[in-house]
Parts: sequence; C-alpha cells; structure tokens
Amino acid sequence: MTHPSLEVSGLAFAYPDGHQALYGVDFTVERGQRVALLGPNGAGKTTLVLHLNGILGGGAGTVRVAGLPVEKRNFAQIRRRVGIVFQDPDDQLFMPTVREDVAFGPAAAGLRGAELAARVSEALERVGMAQYAQRPPHHLSFGQRRRVAVATVLAMEPEILVLDEPSSNLDPASRRELADILRSLDVTVLMVTHDLPYALELCPRALILSDGVIAADGATRDILADGELMGRHRLELPFGFDPRSVPAG
Repeated sequence: MTHPSLEVSGLAFAYPDGHQALYGVDFTVERGQRVALLGPNGAGKTTLVLHLNGILGGGAGTVRVAGLPVEKRNFAQIRRRVGIVFQDPDDQLFMPTVREDVAFGPAAAGLRGAELAARVSEALERVGMAQYAQRPPHHLSFGQRRRVAVATVLAMEPEILVLDEPSSNLDPASRRELADILRSLDVTVLMVTHDLPYALELCPRALILSDGVIAADGATRDILADGELMGRHRLELPFGFDPRSVPAG
C-alpha cells in the first residue's frame, strides 16, 4: 500500500504562553504533488511546518509522513524523509566549503567514502552548483547559497521538500533558475510563500491557512482568482497580475 506523503488530521497546538496557533488543521498531500501553503502573517504556517518533522509537538491531532506517525520513536526516519529549506540559507550553511556543507547531513547519518561522495556530487549537480563544491559558501551570491541550501537537504534523499519563502531576496534570474530546479525534482513539495505568482508558477494546488485552520484547499489558479476569498484572508496579488492569464505550474 502506498501512503500519502503527508497526512495532517485535527492538528491543534498552543504555545506555553497560552497562544493558540493551530485550531484543528486537516489536509493530505499525495506523493509527487507540489502544494503552496498560503496565508497572512500570524496564520500559523511556521508552527505547522515545525510539526512536520517533530520540532514541535505535544498538541492534539496527528501528523503522518509516508504513513509514519510523527512521534519520538520515528524521528530519525521522519527527519530523513522531510527536508526543510529555511528562508535564510545562512541558517543552513556553516562549514568551510560547499562540499562539506552538503556532506554534513549524510555523514551524520553514517555515510562514508565513495557513497558519501556520490551523494554530495548528485545533490550539487541537481541544483547546478557542482562547480562550486570547493568554494566557501560566504563567497557565493544569495541565490547560489539558496541553491546550496536546497542541495544540503536533497543529499538526505527526502520524500518531502518543505520550502520557506524560497523566492525571497532573489533577483529575477535566480528566481527563474530556482523554479527550474524545483520543477525538475521528483519529490513532494510543500512551499510556504507570500509570493503568489511564484505559487501559481510552481504549485498546481494551494492551501490557505488562516487563524489556525485550513480556510481553502484547491487549484492555485482558482484560489488566486477568487477576490472575495483572498480579501477575507489578507492576501493580495501584485498590481495588474491576473492569475487566469498564466499557465499553471
């Protein structure tokens, strides 16, 4: 039996100070889907993402990754299957060279020698950064560092790639290059973004998380074209942008 990549059911969570961030979130992501997670600031998007690999937990409801419940006994497997690329690539790059950064996760998981070298080379090839393997990450452009951050996650061979604002601070060329890379990957993608045109370009499906619940789930084009729905949840398209005029991702 093939399980969905991600199943979230009745997920509710409150922080120790009493702030209730999630009130009962339900959705399923099938293998290979690319899904945008949209919503205003404070909607609970980060809280939700941190439940996907067990960084946060202890509330109500369940999260399953490829059929595995996200709980302590499964953390090692879950964290190999769910790769999170943070908004700031410098949060993930800390080694002297690009190659060492990409090797860090697989090496910590026990890979050595030729197998480790092959895993690193493949990940760098997939993001177009193989020629920079010996460069210090801080000598790279922001867009290049973001691609290396993606490679550090791909080196772990995840089933689900979670991207936090992947297009932020990228120039148009870097934005396009990253989009091409993401379209080429054979993984499930959950993309948290305020960049609504980028969501439409890359993700056929979108969820709106608002006030701690899923307020909408459907085709990205349909959601972005629903002005009333967008207005209710403080989402706005760039001036002049018509989602119906753009081919879906």
